[in-house]
Amino acid sequence: MFHMTRILLFCSLFVLLVPLSGCDGLSVDRLWKEPREILVDRVEDARDAQQETVEEFHTALEQFKSVTQFDGGDLESQFNVLNKAFERSEAATRNIHHRVEQVVTATNRLLEEWRDELAQYHDGSMRQRSERQFDLTRQQADAMIAAMRRAEAKTKPVLDVFRDQVLFLKHNLNMQAITSLEKQTAGIETDVASLIREMEKSIAEANQFIRSMGEDFS
Repeated sequence: MFHMTRILLFCSLFVLLVPLSGCDGLSVDRLWKEPREILVDRVEDARDAQQETVEEFHTALEQFKSVTQFDGGDLESQFNVLNKAFERSEAATRNIHHRVEQVVTATNRLLEEWRDELAQYHDGSMRQRSERQFDLTRQQADAMIAAMRRAEAKTKPVLDVFRDQVLFLKHNLNMQAITSLEKQTAGIETDVASLIREMEKSIAEANQFIRSMGEDFS
């Protein structure tokens, strides 16, 4: 009987938590974690999503180059490989946007709660120290989010070019289409290299922010 009661209690708690988790992905976390921990988790997720995007775009570029070197065989299978690489890159980009939005939400939650708590200090010198740390954390978060936004923005022109080439090849499975793709190779390589550099800068910013959060609150 006691065992059954525990099961029913757990199920009831789960039912209550599920609607909360659908709001913004933070509500359930807030029951168990401090806002600082949630923010660090979200930054780590965004950083990992960016690393995955770097790998997907690099793979898409290699697939694109392999198609331009096509010299006979099943052209449709080559198209399918390229199309899948494009779709994975597109999905990775959507994931970055989602992860960055979660970082923004977690940052705002942390700073709002921190700002409210500044007014609760009785010791003026401690409040000033906390205010300085608040300002520093806000500046670091702003810089990190700006870097993530810049990296995300770099994906659009590359995706646009990939999409155009995939669509063109889809409806023109012939050597003329391959020649057209080959002419775009240098420009695409340049765009992907620029994207990867921006992603790497953003990843470095995220790592620095994670380290600073550990140092500031250790």
